[in-house]
Amino acid sequence: MSFNPTSITGFGSVTPFGPAAGLLSGLELEPETITAWPNATLRRAYQVQPFNPAKLVPGAKTRRLDRLSCWALVAASLALQDAGLDLDAIDRSRVAVLCATGFGCVELTESFYRSAALNGWSGTDPITFPETLANAPACHVALFHGLRGPNLTLGGENFAAEIALLRAASLLRHGQADHAIVIAGDALSPAVYQWYETAGLLSPACFVSDPPARAAGFVPSEGVAAVLLESGPSAERRSYAQFIGGRYARSGDPAQAIRDLFPSAPALVFSAGDGSPCSSDPPAGVFRSCAGQSFSSNDARIVASLPVADGLARSSGLFHLLLALSRRAGSGPALMLGTAAGGAFAALRLEVPSS
Repeated sequence: MSFNPTSITGFGSVTPFGPAAGLLSGLELEPETITAWPNATLRRAYQVQPFNPAKLVPGAKTRRLDRLSCWALVAASLALQDAGLDLDAIDRSRVAVLCATGFGCVELTESFYRSAALNGWSGTDPITFPETLANAPACHVALFHGLRGPNLTLGGENFAAEIALLRAASLLRHGQADHAIVIAGDALSPAVYQWYETAGLLSPACFVSDPPARAAGFVPSEGVAAVLLESGPSAERRSYAQFIGGRYARSGDPAQAIRDLFPSAPALVFSAGDGSPCSSDPPAGVFRSCAGQSFSSNDARIVASLPVADGLARSSGLFHLLLALSRRAGSGPALMLGTAAGGAFAALRLEVPSS
């Protein structure tokens, strides 16, 4: 799927690195002991530390919100700030909001159902229920900023963020919006962590502070990343990258997808994790195996993913992109490639300008 190029002009994030506008620095990070809920023995994760949203987004009222909705509102606001986009100077009915999430507002959902189990349905808090809906984060962003364009929430088993980027670019291409805020992320809860553990997906680093090298599994993470997309190149704002197009499939040949996207070899390959961190066929390996078939050169620089993003198992695509660009990987045509067990893959084509 190809589009007229769209510019990524703003980044915002609320991650284990803290809330931030723009690219990140100091990317070395170790998982921390979980203290948000009781555990009989050591459990570790990459966690978002508490902060005051109103200090970053004046006027934000987040007391009743699920953490995911709160983070989405802050990350989207920081992306707008980073881009320097004045919403009063544009048509707010032409600004789309898209949110990608694997689990939705899982904390309040878990709390709501636990309350129902203990007290019966008549004993639950009716004010809490609307905040359990997966589309709540995108709605809060639109309501707070008065955005009246398309508002979509997407959930995907592996590539929710990549699908949201493709959908946002399609809206811009077809003239249904001039700007799009794309948000992706998830929050950890006791139920999510326990599910990962029961399924045998976790790394030994979750249970010991000095894990063996090259251990299988992953360390769960949480957070939200947001990007602002604009139609065509922006003369007024810096562009972090041009988003050219992409493809997502549940099965098929990644090599053919890359051939369709690139007339010649990309200069950069962003290994984007996937949504199945235990996959035995990581993106960089897929690229190396098919590059000889796809291109005349295999000289692309491969920018490996980082564990802090791999732990966001279903919605980490924007976080991977943010981290890759934050590492000053280089410039030129770029491929962001994620693969998952069972043959699913997402391949996105970007153009990264020279810094």
